[in-house]
Amino acid sequence: MGSRKVGTRIAPPLAVASDAIWKAQSTSRGPVDFIRRRVVAVSIAVERSAERMSGEGRKALYAAFFGFFVDMIDVYLPVVALGPAMEYFEPKGLSSTTSATLYYVIFALSLVGRPLGSIIFGHLGDKIGRRKTTLISVAGFGISTLLIALLPGYHFWGLTGIVLLAILRLVDGIFLGGEYTGANPLAMEYCPREQRGKYGALINTGFPAGLVIVSIITSITLQIFPVSGGDASYLRWGWRVPFLIGAALSGILFFYYYHQVPESRVWQESEKTTAPLRELFSGSNLRTLAQVFIMMSGAWFTINAVTSALPGVLKLLGVRDSLSTNVQLLANIVLVLLFVPVGVLGQRIGRRTVLLLIGVAGFTVAPFLYYVLVRSGAHNAAAVTILSVLINVLVTPVWAVVTAYITERFNTGVRASGYGIGYSLAAVIPSFSSFYMLALKNWMPYEYTQIVILMIGGVLISIGAWLGPERKDVSFDGLTSEWQKV
Repeated sequence: MGSRKVGTRIAPPLAVASDAIWKAQSTSRGPVDFIRRRVVAVSIAVERSAERMSGEGRKALYAAFFGFFVDMIDVYLPVVALGPAMEYFEPKGLSSTTSATLYYVIFALSLVGRPLGSIIFGHLGDKIGRRKTTLISVAGFGISTLLIALLPGYHFWGLTGIVLLAILRLVDGIFLGGEYTGANPLAMEYCPREQRGKYGALINTGFPAGLVIVSIITSITLQIFPVSGGDASYLRWGWRVPFLIGAALSGILFFYYYHQVPESRVWQESEKTTAPLRELFSGSNLRTLAQVFIMMSGAWFTINAVTSALPGVLKLLGVRDSLSTNVQLLANIVLVLLFVPVGVLGQRIGRRTVLLLIGVAGFTVAPFLYYVLVRSGAHNAAAVTILSVLINVLVTPVWAVVTAYITERFNTGVRASGYGIGYSLAAVIPSFSSFYMLALKNWMPYEYTQIVILMIGGVLISIGAWLGPERKDVSFDGLTSEWQKV
């Protein structure tokens, strides 16, 4: 068997033969053209029938899903688990607005750390491999999560406790930015081309699945240790339970990845670049990164307006902590069931089309429903539940599409860097949504400000998707020139 040229895609032998016939008979289009088309169709069918997810690929896919699952548990622990216990770290007498802002800042610091992690680990992922990069990252955020679970509160260390919490969340974000930067491209490089939509969505189903588990753990913990004052057991130590579970899951992920997941064959056989970041930030790669940045900025704005801001909004409206947690639980159960169908839909009609549809919903229907939710207040539990779920369903499935979409936008030599940085760098500006909401408070009631953030997100998703091409059929082991066609 002949040697394979690194960085190129070998065409099916029958297709090569048919191309030769076509070139030789370019002036005779009748029967020759018919035979050629039939031969090409057969060769493509044979090629696709051989494209099945290997055992190694399945292990990489499961690990990427579990990694995203643990990632989401870790990043949203402050939103769901720590939210009811923030006063443990705060001085007495803080206004509700200041407390809510601190709550958002603790969440945002992890998002700010992600771009730093994606730059560091994206470079490593393209230089030393996706697998080694992922192992380092998982170990880092597992240790950070464990340290957060051991932190003392304001009563013991004063403001030192919340300062350390902020620092650890930033460090945690750096390592979290490295996990999916390595693991997700690795898994996608094992996926058959016609199934990338489904498998990419399955990986990102770890996002709502992680939130489901956080909500369940928090709901049970609140039932066992209800928040009933400054000395309540949940405030003192009950909130630590979800963080300890998150650290344990990180350890499980590390050992599974170490023992079961191989390196990406596509990366191993590809032509390596000596400077992935320099190549990423030049030429057509830079234009692609800019387009992905716009689209992902919109996705991060929507997640800030819905997943992170909605619990705080419900609290301002006077919704009980238990009801707020259960609303989030139900919304994310629905999203777990919805993500893969959305991914399959993107494979059929195009990921760009799905992104455009979600983007338009993000600045039209979803903001209207958000307005109705805030306007109606917390008087009707059923209305709060239904509206919250619908808002999530309209915009959050953008995350079912982005992993397949972004990995298809970059060639193998810069795929980890492009995916990680394109995914994470876009989180920086939206991470400060809490401050934008404070500024908007000068023109509108504070509880309506996140609606503006949501609309901005929908517009940016639409613009970003419109500027980019459809690439669902691109070959991951194809020539670099395939990615230069814009």
